[in-house]
Amino acid sequence: MNQKKILNDPVYGFISIPSETIYRIIEHPFFQRLRRIKQVGLTHYVYPGALHTRFHHALGAMHLMQEALNVLRSKGVDISNEEYESALIAILLHDVGHGPYSHALEHMLIDVHHETLTLKLMELLNEEFRGKLDLAIQVFKGTYHKKFLNQLVSSQLDVDRMDYLKRDSFFTGVAEGVIGHDRIIKMLSVYSGNLVVEEKGIYSIEKYLMARRLMYWQVYLHKTVLSAELMLQGLVRRARFLFSTGQRFEMTSHLRYFLEQNIGDKELDTKPDEVIGHFARLDDIDIGLLIKSASDSGDFVLNFLGTGLHDRRLFKCELMDEPAAEGRVRDITWRLVDRYGVPESEAGELVLTGIETTESYSEEDFEIQIMKKDGGVEPLSIFLPHTTNKKVFTKYYFCYPKQVLPY
Repeated sequence: MNQKKILNDPVYGFISIPSETIYRIIEHPFFQRLRRIKQVGLTHYVYPGALHTRFHHALGAMHLMQEALNVLRSKGVDISNEEYESALIAILLHDVGHGPYSHALEHMLIDVHHETLTLKLMELLNEEFRGKLDLAIQVFKGTYHKKFLNQLVSSQLDVDRMDYLKRDSFFTGVAEGVIGHDRIIKMLSVYSGNLVVEEKGIYSIEKYLMARRLMYWQVYLHKTVLSAELMLQGLVRRARFLFSTGQRFEMTSHLRYFLEQNIGDKELDTKPDEVIGHFARLDDIDIGLLIKSASDSGDFVLNFLGTGLHDRRLFKCELMDEPAAEGRVRDITWRLVDRYGVPESEAGELVLTGIETTESYSEEDFEIQIMKKDGGVEPLSIFLPHTTNKKVFTKYYFCYPKQVLPY
């Protein structure tokens, strides 16, 4: 391999691929599948530029990992060449277990957490690469004795979050998500084996936490994005139900495999080759075909949802501090029954209620640690109680077709 292999990234500029092993992993079908999975699901219905993929994000996170490891080395932290490469592989593959449309369909097609699928795919790659991913898997799982390597992959201040905030802000155009990732990385250090941030970087951390909270409600849980995601989930549920009654419609064989049966952790353990064989071929294209097929369906619910997603006729979605009143839910349901002449059970599938929560910071998890000027270390909540005190934010949603609204 050309050791100077580089990629041009719109967010960071040139990203270097530092080793032949990493280059071969990037070229592998498991990783190339991420080109066909959108990073932020259906967010492009609201922000048209949000068409970037998990492939982009994984490469960007690897780039930030390189920068972080170089900074730590410059501060005297002992990181061997093997540990360096393994940390890059761990972050490069951290999202390889995501299914179509990322979090929008989490547990809908396969009832297995994406991190479990990631680990299974990493283990298969390790077999193919004859053990070269042994250390990367330890770093990913957090079992390696240098905890700061895992904390760079997965913690409340990791390069995964830094990249997705920076990248998602860039492609959506939402300036509130911009973070000073370069300054945060420059302020990283290691204390007693754990990742810490030097005290002079504390305001960059405060901005990072604020950006994450704002991005959740302005982008990830935007009410129109939520509407589209709920419609897609409803479409998959209806398709699975129709399959159980013997109805068939056009879709790929890999998607059919997951709709014909319920696949969970048990099935992944008992027939891993079969499950992974289908999962590793599943991406946004499969769901896109299902949406098109649904829009031509004779089933009222499937057609309504498929046409709505295909033509962007999205549901009205209200976000509230309290659950929707039962009377309102009943009223909307009966309006649908009256307008379309369908049974109440089918109309009810188009009236969606529930709750969404997001946690901007958790004092129960391993807190972000701040290294004081005197060399001591204390948790972030001691320094920024005004930023970390309100940790969980909750909203109730009420989504339904706009066709029942009075004009």
